[in-house]
Amino acid sequence: MSEFTLFELTEKLRECAGEAEGYDLDTDDVTDVPFLELGYDSLALLQVTGVLKRERGIELPDDEVIEVETPRVLLEMINANLSVRAA
Repeated sequence: MSEFTLFELTEKLRECAGEAEGYDLDTDDVTDVPFLELGYDSLALLQVTGVLKRERGIELPDDEVIEVETPRVLLEMINANLSVRAA
C-alpha cells in the first residue's frame, strides 16, 4: 500500500472539518504547524481518523489521536499503521 501523503491528509481535513484558518493548505508547508494553529481541534482529528478507518481500514487509538499536535506526527501514525497492515 502506498504512503499516505500530506496532500491526502489536508484533503481529508477539508472534507471533515473545513478549510484551515490563515493557511493555504495547497501552497503552505503545514507539516509542522500545530493543528490548533490551523484551526483544527481534536474532534476534527477524530473525524478524519474515523473516515480513514471506514475508507481505508486505518485504525488509530483515539487517545493517541487527540494528543497529536502536527500533521507530521499524524502522518507518521497513519503510515506506521499502513506499514503494519502491509506486512
